[in-house]
Amino acid sequence: MQIILLDKVVNLGNLGQIVKVKDGYARNFLIPTGRARRATEAAKAEFEAKRAELEKTAATNLALAQAQGEKLAGTAIKLTQKAGVDGRLFGSVTNHDIAEELNKQGVKLAKSRIRLPNGPIKMVGDNTVSVVLHTDVVVEVIVSVYGETA
Repeated sequence: MQIILLDKVVNLGNLGQIVKVKDGYARNFLIPTGRARRATEAAKAEFEAKRAELEKTAATNLALAQAQGEKLAGTAIKLTQKAGVDGRLFGSVTNHDIAEELNKQGVKLAKSRIRLPNGPIKMVGDNTVSVVLHTDVVVEVIVSVYGETA
């Protein structure tokens, strides 16, 4: 299916590009989330009329994400979990736990924005986690996990 991208989509293209994707990806994800439209002649003409407005919105979103990224860069959060004597956690620290702690500190983030490079954290210590604020803005946050013996 041919679609016009209304936003930058990772591994697909930038605003305004006409790309060919599988039908299900377009129908079930891109079009319902407002990231794309079918590439009909009417849609192309309408996109060209709104192009400046969409580019301005995209630039504004990028600027907001960069501002939030500067505020968030270098942030360190501390979490305490029950652990054994060898430093292994009885559970794990997930992106949900990290998002919840960041929300307590005043940074509103969805858990889907937090990327754990090696999966859930299962050991006591310092770990670096990526926070994706925008497709072009990725910030590193340090998560310190402390063990609490039962």
